[in-house]
Amino acid sequence: MEPTIEQLKAFFDFCVRASNLLRDIALVRFDERTSQIVILIGETIQVEILALLNQGMILVGWASRPP
Repeated sequence: MEPTIEQLKAFFDFCVRASNLLRDIALVRFDERTSQIVILIGETIQVEILALLNQGMILVGWASRPP
């Protein structure tokens, strides 16, 4: 399974925003089991991009961990 076009667009948008804020992108992973993209930005921000395949939509969520 591959990421959807919508997921890739959201991924690109978050990467550009992170780099505009001079944040390092530490890790990017596509989990084929859950069809989600996970991005670790710096040491404290985790972004998850989920595809809702049956509805043709994506869901983007993020969390900040204490340093």
